[in-house]
Amino acid sequence: MEALESILSQGLSSLDLLPPDTLLSAFRRYYDFLAERNAVIDLTAIEGEKDVAELHFLDSLLVADLSAFEAKRVIDVGSGAGFPGLPLRLAVPSMKLTLLDAQEKRARFLTELCALLDLRDVNILHARAEESAKNPEQRGRFDVAVARAVAGLSVLSELCLPFVTPGGMFIAMKAVNSDDEIVSARSAIETLGGEVDSIRDYNIPGTDILHRAVVIRKTGVTPPTYPRRFAKIRKSPL
Repeated sequence: MEALESILSQGLSSLDLLPPDTLLSAFRRYYDFLAERNAVIDLTAIEGEKDVAELHFLDSLLVADLSAFEAKRVIDVGSGAGFPGLPLRLAVPSMKLTLLDAQEKRARFLTELCALLDLRDVNILHARAEESAKNPEQRGRFDVAVARAVAGLSVLSELCLPFVTPGGMFIAMKAVNSDDEIVSARSAIETLGGEVDSIRDYNIPGTDILHRAVVIRKTGVTPPTYPRRFAKIRKSPL
């Protein structure tokens, strides 16, 4: 068994998940295509089978209990090279996934990758989050929104919560030293119709790396004035 498959198999087994060979094969095709295209269009700074397996694939699969995504409508906001949305979709075939990214080269990569992986039901949106969230076809239409971006939690919440239907959730992947950021974002989250439901720190199997998932429950409808234009969001975060 090669490095990537071995790391994924051992990592998932430690979580009492036994990946079938077809899933490991899909992750192999994902990795090979990512490595090939990354040399041309700079999709990720993380390279090599070990780091991609641990810091992209396993990290994506650990963001929440996989049962939380079963048969759910999920949007990955700012998907980039497909994380965390595509690894989750590979592991949970029943989820209905939308990948959103503002960069054309990334959206094209995601389209090609989904074709390679035979994920014909995955929807790719080449759009800005703040504009797409105003579209009635996307606003309030998803059970779960996920994001793994470097923006502050108040900014991410304004971009992501409008996509989520009341009763659904937004999962933000953050660093474990984000306590102050979470506290300062609580007022913004409430304004946007949400509340912090839980904060879960998790270890990536086989490493000493700790990451955090902040789960925000959508408790009401986001006011129609949000999200604002991104320049406004960035200049004056809620």
